[in-house]
Amino acid sequence: MNYRHAFHAGNFADVLKHAVLARILAYLGRKDAGYRVIDSHAGIGLYDLAGDEALKTGEWHGGVGRIRAARLSPALADWLAPWLSALRAVNGGDDLLLYPGSPAIATALGRPQDRYHFNELHPQDAAALSALYAGDRRVRVGSEDGYVTIRAQLPPHERRGLVIIDPPFEEAGEFDRLTRAVQDAYKRFATGCLMIWYPIKDIAAVDAFLKAAAGVGYPRLVAIEQWVREPGGDGPLAGAGVLIANPPFALAGETEAILPELTRLLAEDDEAGGRVLRLAEDD
Repeated sequence: MNYRHAFHAGNFADVLKHAVLARILAYLGRKDAGYRVIDSHAGIGLYDLAGDEALKTGEWHGGVGRIRAARLSPALADWLAPWLSALRAVNGGDDLLLYPGSPAIATALGRPQDRYHFNELHPQDAAALSALYAGDRRVRVGSEDGYVTIRAQLPPHERRGLVIIDPPFEEAGEFDRLTRAVQDAYKRFATGCLMIWYPIKDIAAVDAFLKAAAGVGYPRLVAIEQWVREPGGDGPLAGAGVLIANPPFALAGETEAILPELTRLLAEDDEAGGRVLRLAEDD
């Protein structure tokens, strides 16, 4: 699977991933103490929806474009509010010209006391990311292997924060690397929040990964999945999920409540669906 993000920015998978990310950050921001965000596969941070890549696929029309055009229920509007706030922040208003990746969402919702380590291995993308944050003293940009970053940056000085792992799934064995990353994060920062994005193409591989992650030891582990048509097999991405370790306590329940409406808005056929899996819960 080749998932160079400029071609897919703002698609249905980004809506779920980034809305969940924004809600986690909103919860972290409720305490005055600063937190750190470590993004191991950060991309370029900000995507031009009129650029060649976005125009080639047009995937954002079926994702963020649908959300912006829809009349949302109060519950869904509230759930999406942090993400929509980040959209307005990077666009300077309600026009939709740019789509924020995880780094831009994090910094848009962040505060002066928060800190960020964004890592991107691809040389050109790392250079673009560095240029984007050249004037932001809260941000450090790295360009090493993303899985090395997790081991090197944990635990953070702040002792609270979020680790984001969003690999491109361009090589075989990615789920095995993710499992080791979950183990590394737990060993070094067991109390921190961890968020991992994954595609739903090889369903058996997804199930094996979730089972392995559930055995690592996190007391609370939640997976949130959505598909716009029947997932699995070849062809364009039909489904994706996020795995969250140590999620905010309310996240699973509030997401479960709005997921049917969000799924209807993004559905491509009658096979669309979604689910919230509580893989581990505090007793």
